[in-house]
Amino acid sequence: MSSSVKRMDITGTTESPIVTAPEEGTQVRPFQLDVPEADLTDLTDRLARTRWAEELPDVGWEYGAPRGYLRDLAEYWRTGYHWREHEAALNKLPQFTTTIDGENIHFLHIRSAEPGAVALLLTHGWPGSIVEFLDVIGPLTDPRAYGGRAEDAFHLVIPSIPGFGLSGPTHQRGWDTSRVAAAWAELMTRLGYERYGAQGGDLGAVISPELGRIAPDAVVGVHVNAASVGFIPFGVDDAERATFTDLEKKRAAKISHFMADEFGYNLLQSTRPQTLAYGLTDSPVGQLAWIMEKFQAWTAAGAVLPEDAVDRDRLLTNVMLYWLTGTAGSAARMYYENAHAGSWSSSERSTVPTAVAVFGGDVSIRRYAEQGNTIARWTDFTEGGHFAALEVPDLLVGDVRAFFRDRRALPDQRPAAGEPAR
Repeated sequence: MSSSVKRMDITGTTESPIVTAPEEGTQVRPFQLDVPEADLTDLTDRLARTRWAEELPDVGWEYGAPRGYLRDLAEYWRTGYHWREHEAALNKLPQFTTTIDGENIHFLHIRSAEPGAVALLLTHGWPGSIVEFLDVIGPLTDPRAYGGRAEDAFHLVIPSIPGFGLSGPTHQRGWDTSRVAAAWAELMTRLGYERYGAQGGDLGAVISPELGRIAPDAVVGVHVNAASVGFIPFGVDDAERATFTDLEKKRAAKISHFMADEFGYNLLQSTRPQTLAYGLTDSPVGQLAWIMEKFQAWTAAGAVLPEDAVDRDRLLTNVMLYWLTGTAGSAARMYYENAHAGSWSSSERSTVPTAVAVFGGDVSIRRYAEQGNTIARWTDFTEGGHFAALEVPDLLVGDVRAFFRDRRALPDQRPAAGEPAR
């Protein structure tokens, strides 16, 4: 490995993994993953020594992740999953880090070979990571190789949200979704992109519209999936409910069920993320259960288990990025920051053309989305769930391509000085 490549500095220890603090300056630094073998040995040892909780019989997922399922998955993680293969696959992608607003920002930057390609920034959610987008990188950057048209090509910028995964833990208070959006605007400027699109799901569906509000002259369009805040109601009176279509009633019922039965993780992460962090940082099975319970609940309705919707190794690679970087707590802190800064809602209506892809498990309702966004495209799908890029990547790619076809009259997109085109 070239000495110019910045390695991931994770120290094998019985304490929390340590990720290198951000460097000063505005330079963009090449990055490669190189996890110490001691950290992988430590993970294997911890999995082997798991102290398993008791559970009630025959309750399935009703009380949370069932022990039988989790034991099987943890054993596969320990003996059948091979991190080095997935590390090598990630290292085939051009990765970089830079420092913005005092924090380390890790990102993928994949340049298309097509001369007409435009820039698109993809933002993951929680409990996701850049791993969410691995299956859409090829079709979006090289559409002709995937049965598409050259004119649908994108240059992709895929950052790890500050506090998540390879960006490492945040070191300051106040990293809410608005601050992340401001960091994304700076990142795209630093990379030399004057005009670009934004796409995201879950937290990415909060950050991407906010980026459009912060940089409306630069963002040519916003595309979201798994959109909730800003795209759904929080409380509906009987008079308003009486005007709902059948589809709106169905989605409103899903929202009510979610708030009553599935919102506990949000309340905990919004109030006491530090207390939660100790368990998730110390126990790999605790981290696994916290994430997999959400994949089971939020993937397509027909998926009994998470791996019925998403490849098992892909699921574990996502978990690994939280575990190896010790970022369970700092990722949870974003919920605290949003809740205490009022960042879950914006009073400013976005003028940027916005597309909403509503997959089978999503709950966006157009009449509420239109209150704060300029809706230019709305697509309802019967397939897929919350993690569209992982579950139904072809459908997501098709909708993204279709939306941005009318928004491609952009200046030449060139990388920043000193960064090679890729």
